[in-house]
Amino acid sequence: MPEVAETTGTDAPNEGKAWELRVAAARGETTPISIRGWVRVVCRALALLVLMIAFVPLHYLFRAFAYGSPFPMLFLRFAARISGAKVEVKGTHLKRDVFYVANHVSWLDILSMAGACGTAFVAKAELATAPLVGWLASLNRTVFVKREHRMGVAEQINALKEALADNWAVTVFPEGTTTDGQSLLPFKTSMLSVLEPPPPGVLVQPVLLDYGSVAEWIGWIGDESGLNNAKRVLARKGTFPLRVEFLEPFSPVEFRGRKAIGQESRRRIEEALCEALGKPLRKFAHDVAPIRYEKGDAVDGVGVKTSQPKVRDGADT
Repeated sequence: MPEVAETTGTDAPNEGKAWELRVAAARGETTPISIRGWVRVVCRALALLVLMIAFVPLHYLFRAFAYGSPFPMLFLRFAARISGAKVEVKGTHLKRDVFYVANHVSWLDILSMAGACGTAFVAKAELATAPLVGWLASLNRTVFVKREHRMGVAEQINALKEALADNWAVTVFPEGTTTDGQSLLPFKTSMLSVLEPPPPGVLVQPVLLDYGSVAEWIGWIGDESGLNNAKRVLARKGTFPLRVEFLEPFSPVEFRGRKAIGQESRRRIEEALCEALGKPLRKFAHDVAPIRYEKGDAVDGVGVKTSQPKVRDGADT
């Protein structure tokens, strides 16, 4: 594994030690960061702060005279680059009246996709009240939903319909959690109910997010906390590739119901991911339940079964 020490951002002395730290992170243990790693974390955090100070006033100034500010998209595009992601966009994305369906690996997915096409996202309601993060999410027209509020599904669907009616591009991550970039979970299709029936002119466009050989190191999986994952990513030396591939769109009218739409989207993403990896997908080594995980025994490697629900940003579908 020649890239292990380079991809962890911990300046680990050898590859074996770096892999042990990655496995420990998936178990929920705090990853030790070297002095050089902390320097990179601080420098990147300061760069993000400067970027925010520069772009937020421009956003509000623009909104005072026109609708549809480009500055959230630009902010998130540069934020992804500062965080270490060298984003490559492949394919042609639709600019409006589109429902993006993507696989989910990291919080960087949101930065890269929004930076590439300006899409809004579906995110858990708790994110709306999170300090700074919730405010930034609202700048990009995030649609907040309550995952546990089963009686409010109709209300959430209406919010999505309003977003699409306003000509937004909206993205959902129907796996319901983040994975390791080597797997693809079954799609949860409740939020695809907005396409029953499809609003006039709206198309579905599957999107592949491919981190290549660093996917397992970047991925937010197992019992790792969001803070630890962010520290690991920001402490990492250099950059890493992130390919955002917009696949061929299709009309949801051609498929009967949200489950059929979800299956077709998943089929296309799986096909593209297998081609990118050059091998079949493997089974995800973590137990994933819709609301609550059950305590399980640990398994070898990064595949540590989790006992806590992992609801990621934009993953409530």
